[in-house]
Amino acid sequence: MRAGEEVHDRDRQRQGGIVCAGNFIVDRVHTLSYWPEQGNLAHILHQDLGVGGGAANVVTDLASLGFPGKLAAAGCIGADQDGGIVKARLAVAGVDAGGLTALADRVTAHTHVMNVPGQNRTFFYHGGANDAVTDELVSPAAFAKADYRLFYLGYLMLLPGLDGIGPDGRSGASRLLEAARHAGLTTCVDFVSSEDPEFAAKVGVALPFCDYLIINEMEAGRATGVIVRDAKGDLIEAGLLEAGERLLAAGVAKGAIIHAPETCFWFAPGAFPIITRSRPVDPDDIVSTVGAGDAFCAAVLYGLHENWPVEHICAVAHAAAARCLKGATATDGIPDMSILLREAKETNPESA
Repeated sequence: MRAGEEVHDRDRQRQGGIVCAGNFIVDRVHTLSYWPEQGNLAHILHQDLGVGGGAANVVTDLASLGFPGKLAAAGCIGADQDGGIVKARLAVAGVDAGGLTALADRVTAHTHVMNVPGQNRTFFYHGGANDAVTDELVSPAAFAKADYRLFYLGYLMLLPGLDGIGPDGRSGASRLLEAARHAGLTTCVDFVSSEDPEFAAKVGVALPFCDYLIINEMEAGRATGVIVRDAKGDLIEAGLLEAGERLLAAGVAKGAIIHAPETCFWFAPGAFPIITRSRPVDPDDIVSTVGAGDAFCAAVLYGLHENWPVEHICAVAHAAAARCLKGATATDGIPDMSILLREAKETNPESA
């Protein structure tokens, strides 16, 4: 059977599934008239409300893609109005939210996003219930018993209850990923682009329990200490090659996938890296860059679950990221997988 065939047969029994654990955030996006100096006033021209965060974006994107298996969310929210917004959004997407724990003593994580058209967005973030996520609050075994196959965790470096390293040299993330593996789940991990000086150490202790790592080039550089862009901002492909090999050597078991706007490098033990190029996107078509990496990740998880060839997975992942750039929020530009399959075939017929 060719990759993607019968993906959209809605009547067949849903087999397998993906659980997305980690960050669930309510985003309030404020479009401003301009960015004010301290003490000045700017008008809010428009406001949008959405749900974001690594796990929230990826699981929502998978639903939008028409993923044929089950989808579930795991993590923490507050017992508040924003927590209700998260659960309602997941319900609309058909995602099982039974793995979300509502904490009475925490508010739901939220972000105020300040958007000036034509400029980069600025984020004011409160971690709330996300900061309370620990390995004791998520049960991979329960998902494995329910026939889920993939366990995604994101974002490391934005989950302090999982990121911290204890006296035993272990982190909550390493224990959670180990438990998922022991339950028979394939573990998939994503980072956030943090400036934390302990970035490499904190993510490093989790890598030996990671089957697939799906990160961008800057995160790969911070995790390995390798320079991946030069002073002009140009990609250093030799740096990416070194970073990928270091991630495998650090314990990533099946695949280290490093994506950038220009390309994707897919590393696997004992094999030459597979390199695919993205199709350029007209800058005038870019509405927002937020969520493009999550869209790429969601398409990769879809393909891994369905056992697609690497080249095919990368083609649809590039297409998903490009589509996301054309949407105002992190998730509203994601189409059904049938559209990405067609676009991937038009761009690279050999990948379909």
